[in-house]
Amino acid sequence: MAALAPPRLILFRLIRSRSPMIPGASCALFLVLFDLRPGKILAAGLLLVLCGALVYSLLSIIAAMRYLAVRPAVLQSAEAISILKPLAGLDLDLESNLRTFFEQEYPAFEILFAVKTTHDPAADIVARLQREYPKVPSRLLITGEPPYPNAKVYSLERMLAAAANDLVVMSDSDIRVTPEMLRTIAAEFQDSKLGVATCPYRAVPGASFWSRLEATGMNTDFWGGALVARMLEGMRFAVGPTIAARRRVLHSIGGFERVKDYLAEDFVIGKFAAEAGHGVILSSYVIEHHIGSATLQQNVAHRLRWGRSTRRSRPAGYVGQLFTMPLPLALLVCAASPAWWPVLPLAIGVRALAAYTVSSRVLKAKINWLLLPIEDLMAFYFWIAGFFGNTISWRGRRYRLFSDGRFELIPPGNL
Repeated sequence: MAALAPPRLILFRLIRSRSPMIPGASCALFLVLFDLRPGKILAAGLLLVLCGALVYSLLSIIAAMRYLAVRPAVLQSAEAISILKPLAGLDLDLESNLRTFFEQEYPAFEILFAVKTTHDPAADIVARLQREYPKVPSRLLITGEPPYPNAKVYSLERMLAAAANDLVVMSDSDIRVTPEMLRTIAAEFQDSKLGVATCPYRAVPGASFWSRLEATGMNTDFWGGALVARMLEGMRFAVGPTIAARRRVLHSIGGFERVKDYLAEDFVIGKFAAEAGHGVILSSYVIEHHIGSATLQQNVAHRLRWGRSTRRSRPAGYVGQLFTMPLPLALLVCAASPAWWPVLPLAIGVRALAAYTVSSRVLKAKINWLLLPIEDLMAFYFWIAGFFGNTISWRGRRYRLFSDGRFELIPPGNL
């Protein structure tokens, strides 16, 4: 007691005696004994957030196991499917990616491709594959200059109008699949209540360091968060690389005309479908997303575009991403209060377990354990950067983002 100042000593004795004249004695004792120095308050606040992040990591493990517990549906009848492929230029290994869609082990499907002009080099690759697989019905559409801010949406709209079937699979050019992909999706859509299915993806990096770093984050952080959202609130969103949907469901939510001004058109397609009462699921089929070999400049532009668009699509969810970053939070706690260093190995252990469960068990992706802590720190930096700025770079053009997730092209003279 000698360390206490006299007023504190008096108050402490009153509390210990549990005098009836002083209600809330235990709370008073906490306030008296608690160190209220600003540095300690900051450390305590960071510790609370870190505890939330550790709980979130444990939730991602539970969410991953629940996803794995769902038994894939068995195909009873093969409904005809239309695959829609918007193309723009030569992505890395484009021909290999597209070939996997021609090689589907499914009896009834067609593939529609769309490019802006006949001079697009992707058109030559499509023509070569059409000659190689003459028995697979396929068409190439020339869309011209898109009138929509989101050029991909315009291509999808044109292809949907030309598609022959109600069930469509919209898939990006950098996606690679196995021959059973359409069988799996068709089996899931035997549920008459299902309107939209979004496929989880395993990010496959190119040769560059920055590509491997980003793939590490995609295969751990991103899908961990998506699985937790699925568990807590159900699927109320979709993820862009590959989405399957009913044509009638797309029409019921306003068609592609409604999402033409959104940068994250994939997210709002799932959101609008869920709000309209249609079933939305996370498919049991995991695709490969070949993200190419990005330079540092390209990687920075992509991360900023991702962060700024996500902040506008899901503002609360974007703030909540802080809870997906236990390692940076643990380092901040140790910096604020070195005596609390035991939280660091705890955070590393929980983070590693969560990353393993999501990446290795769900996505069947290998983890580069040396890159994981570097990616965690990079992700924290770009999460903060995402709160600032309202412009993005996309395919050589600059766009301005609005608070509701819409965006518009910035004319070159206004840069």
